[in-house]
Amino acid sequence: MNNTLKKKLQRQEITIGSWITLGHTAIAEIMAKAGFEWLVVDMEHSVITLEIAQHLIQVIEGSGIIPLVRVGENNPTVIKRIMDAGAYGVIVPMVNTKKQAEAAVKAVKYPPFGTRGVGLARAQGYGMEFKRYRDWVNKESIVVVQIEHKEAIENLEDILKVDGVDASIIGPYDLSASMGHPGEFAQIELRNALKRYLDVCALLNKPAGLHVVQPDADEVSKKIKEGFRFVGFSLDTLFLGMGIKASLDRIKKQGNKC
Repeated sequence: MNNTLKKKLQRQEITIGSWITLGHTAIAEIMAKAGFEWLVVDMEHSVITLEIAQHLIQVIEGSGIIPLVRVGENNPTVIKRIMDAGAYGVIVPMVNTKKQAEAAVKAVKYPPFGTRGVGLARAQGYGMEFKRYRDWVNKESIVVVQIEHKEAIENLEDILKVDGVDASIIGPYDLSASMGHPGEFAQIELRNALKRYLDVCALLNKPAGLHVVQPDADEVSKKIKEGFRFVGFSLDTLFLGMGIKASLDRIKKQGNKC
């Protein structure tokens, strides 16, 4: 269980991963073989169940890639169960305060660092490797908080200073919505918030994160130049759908009729 991502986040190195929303192990295997450093099983905006998530985690980990899970809520029971399934860490949505960040960390870690209850599931070797896992999880597990509300921007320093928060991801869509301008990225209030986010991350030596939703490699390069280090590159459905559409459009433009 060598968590290379943890060390890269600590060193502020650029890491690129992607999102999985389709609950089929072949999808996870294909994306793992593509060369991503980490893959996120999305349980916030998909119909993936806990059982399916465990299957995906098994495939991702078995392929030598770091498995993370975006949970649907900052709920200790939800976080505990997905960690028991073998996730190396969690991405927690809508973390707006220091207290909420602390709660996320405590849900991942065992006492004395956290409040997570002990179970004997896949992560613990089904009861045969608990001591090894106990030592590992308190040192190597990853907690990523999502900054996606104007309240989180106001409390940003306090959130990122929480011991155990390894990185964060800014959510421009929900952030703009919390400001009353959903999807209007040219708004000065949002632009100022994004600048503040990058400045505070740099000041506190915490990796700034962003999910570039569209499968646009140039946009990823642009965001890396802006200072983002923990970068999600699109997701399974868009890679599939837009890849197919682009190829079909090219065929049609060449004069072939379908």
